[in-house]
Amino acid sequence: MNNLDASTPGAPPRHAIDIVNASLKRRYARESRFRLVGLIAVILGLAFVVLLFADIVSKGYTAFQQTYIRLPIALTLEGIDPAGTPDAQALANADYMAPIKAALRQTFPEVTERRELRLLNSMVSVGAADLLREQVMDNPSLIGTTQEIWVLADDDIDMLVKGTIDRDIAQGDRRVKDDMLGWVDRLEKQGRIEKRFNTIFFTHGTSREPELAGIAGALMGSFYTLLLTLALSFPIGVGAALYLEEFAPKNRWTDLIEVNINNLAAVPSIVFGLLGLAVFIGFFGIPRSTPLVAALVMTLMTLPTIIIASRVSLKSVPPSIREAALGVGASPLQTQFHHVLPLALPGMLTGAIIGMARALGESAPLLMIGMIAFIVDVPGGFTDPATVLPVQIYLWADSPERGFVERTSAAIMVLLAFLFLMNLAAVLLRRKFERRW
Repeated sequence: MNNLDASTPGAPPRHAIDIVNASLKRRYARESRFRLVGLIAVILGLAFVVLLFADIVSKGYTAFQQTYIRLPIALTLEGIDPAGTPDAQALANADYMAPIKAALRQTFPEVTERRELRLLNSMVSVGAADLLREQVMDNPSLIGTTQEIWVLADDDIDMLVKGTIDRDIAQGDRRVKDDMLGWVDRLEKQGRIEKRFNTIFFTHGTSREPELAGIAGALMGSFYTLLLTLALSFPIGVGAALYLEEFAPKNRWTDLIEVNINNLAAVPSIVFGLLGLAVFIGFFGIPRSTPLVAALVMTLMTLPTIIIASRVSLKSVPPSIREAALGVGASPLQTQFHHVLPLALPGMLTGAIIGMARALGESAPLLMIGMIAFIVDVPGGFTDPATVLPVQIYLWADSPERGFVERTSAAIMVLLAFLFLMNLAAVLLRRKFERRW
């Protein structure tokens, strides 16, 4: 008899196959529900990521263009330098805003009142004179001629041309007044306003004026920091992993070291900033806000990641490689450096790149060591004052001007591009050099 069960007293007996089938249906139903929940979770996660990227791109892509105004500028020596001294020093110290204002008055001769003249002059960036100075210093033959020169527009005009400022709201609620709207429309009809690729964003340091702010200083600061971090952390991390995995005796001290290395990988990054502030700056006296002290802090933060990845790579090398090398007379050190290490190096490089990507995106520890300073000049070395790209984003995000909002998003796009390229390089290195045993 296969009378294994009965659901109620007096009911006919159920066969084993019926019980199994009922159980399978319930299990398959639970599995289907679990898969559906997992699929929904994945779709929601991807949707939020897409929305985040779409929001960043929609706010930041306009920063890669900047508005310029074409003006007929008379570059007379008397207008630039009333003393009439044609030497390079005098030209460098001359007033280049005067011919720009004169060109604006020539373009709009009907503007005569002081208030209107202030509004008219405010359409041009305060940095337009410096940019004009650079052009004249690069080509002194411009002196004595009248040139149609594209000058940098103010950030309010830039936002207006890009459609960020609403023309339909009341004049008191927008930064661009009605007179300026008319002047901009007139310049657009004459073909004297144009959006061009924003080279300033990639060639200049930060500024309090949005139209003059760039990421060149932060990029160079990040470059010097990552370069020195890689030079310090990779050999130290690989050496520590090689010793712990191949040479260190297995006792409670090495077990304690291994546990601490794993714990350090999970320590909040700001703790490393506090350590750098107390040790490197407070005790050793290294200048703050420099790539040197930033690299030392980043080295401490990335070492656990590199050590763990390097040890995993060493473990992946088959023991037969070591035994064969030792069998032909190689010393343990020769075995490691000539045979094991070259085979484990691709995985080590992957771990190092991932560690560098993490260091590139960190800002909390660098805030503690003074990288938040307002740095205008592009750093030229490891000991020059500098900032890094994440900190620059943090500083711009705190600025209320709409011009800084788009530059913040654009800087995030650049940072994400670098992070994507570094992670892509790690994947490609692993696929190209990885050996399966």
